[in-house]
Amino acid sequence: MAYLFNRMSRTYAILSVAFLLCLTLLGSKVVFAGDPSGAATFTEDVAGLTHSVNFIWVLVSAFLIYQMQAGFMFLGGFLQAKNMLGYLAHCFTDGTMGLLVFWMIGFALMFGGSQAAPGLDHGNGFIGYSGFFLVGGSYDVQTTLMWIFQMVFATKTVSIIAGAVAERIKYGPYVIYSICTVAFIYPIYGHWVWGGGWLSNLSIGSGMLDFAGGATIHTVGGMLALVGAYFLGPRKKKYNPDGTPNAIPGHNLTLVVIGTFMLGFGWFAFNSGSTLAATDLRMSVVAVNTALAAGAGAVVVLFLSYAKFGFSDIGLACNGLLAGLVAITGPCAWVPTWAAVIIGLIAGLLMWGTVWFVEVKLKIDDPLGAVAVHGANGIWGTLALGIFADGTYGGVRGLIVGSGGQLLVQFIGVVCAVAWALLVGGLVFYILKKTIGLRVSELVEYEGVDIHLHGSPCYPSQEEMTSQLGSQQEEMEIERQHELLEESFSKSLGRERIYSEKLGKWIYAKEKK
Repeated sequence: MAYLFNRMSRTYAILSVAFLLCLTLLGSKVVFAGDPSGAATFTEDVAGLTHSVNFIWVLVSAFLIYQMQAGFMFLGGFLQAKNMLGYLAHCFTDGTMGLLVFWMIGFALMFGGSQAAPGLDHGNGFIGYSGFFLVGGSYDVQTTLMWIFQMVFATKTVSIIAGAVAERIKYGPYVIYSICTVAFIYPIYGHWVWGGGWLSNLSIGSGMLDFAGGATIHTVGGMLALVGAYFLGPRKKKYNPDGTPNAIPGHNLTLVVIGTFMLGFGWFAFNSGSTLAATDLRMSVVAVNTALAAGAGAVVVLFLSYAKFGFSDIGLACNGLLAGLVAITGPCAWVPTWAAVIIGLIAGLLMWGTVWFVEVKLKIDDPLGAVAVHGANGIWGTLALGIFADGTYGGVRGLIVGSGGQLLVQFIGVVCAVAWALLVGGLVFYILKKTIGLRVSELVEYEGVDIHLHGSPCYPSQEEMTSQLGSQQEEMEIERQHELLEESFSKSLGRERIYSEKLGKWIYAKEKK
């Protein structure tokens, strides 16, 4: 433990020094060229009031999306109680350290050169390089508004990975991987799609489109989850010697159901807020599409699980609901309401099939089903945009109105997202595995990461309950062995049954020879 603590301390010290050096370097060259007070941005006319209303809409949406981190945390009910605090620590780190890293590095790489707000002037089709630390021209009310909305998206991307690597990853490597994801893996692909990069500028259809992050967030996050779980390997006792998987039950489905609906609530802001304007009335269609896809994804799993098992699996249906939400994220603004239902139905079925494929065929252990929910349905939703876009919003037309160009460019975007995440994410995980190691010891995994990595069980009474349960089980086992022994003795004709005054019970004498 001391060695692990010292090594993590060195890591944090290096990161802190790097942060201070960067801050000193950039701070020495700060020129307040933006509009940090908003005085030059706001005007007391109809246009100015419209601008203010849009500001409020984006800010409130960002606040609601930020609270989705709590929804992710509640999904830890799928895990064993002894590892819950470890999973909470991962999500907590993503929402705190992740936002600082995005402020320092990720935002500039993602939106530099996009001209989307002041101070984002420099960049090319592959990477941005302006807006670091929100200093200089990016110290502006419009740019900071854009930053906070994009920051909450970035921190959700990395938390997708937490569910796939839970219960057996060391905390230090997870922190490093979280930093890498928010600093450059997510932002660089995001630049290609949202930052004025090459994918969005392809002259096919309307260019690569992704309204609220079907590919940028969920496909990238899901593929990173896949490669992370692959390099870690399965949890102990997940697979039998013949390769068949075992279910490892979670500890609290109440948390899972509550967390699912917390995420669903935040998802309305996630999708509708991506209009970036309260004056864009298409937000109502976006909200309705979000609800319909979520409901369809949940219901199809409820009925399918009943048909297959004879009961409706609520935990699996929660993942069906989330799958519907993921699938509609990319196309939500461009498709009609009836198409949202179809997208959600297929999302639920795809989630179910992907869970089986990943677990049974690939032999990859994904405790929360992150690959099936986010990876598979991020891909499906991105392609669905090219199929169901009806041309009523922004002139984006899909197959249903006779245009195949948009589906083609969406396919190109999906291939790039999968390749980028698997290759770069795999490289980072490989380096971590070969240097500092990824996985906890067998003892830590057996006893739980909570106590060993975070110094405390997640639930205050967990240790006492476990100890009491263990003692009770031991006593029951001893009593059962005595009963079996007595039964064996009673069947022996060579033993005499004698009442012992000292022990106060009948005993059997030694067998007569």
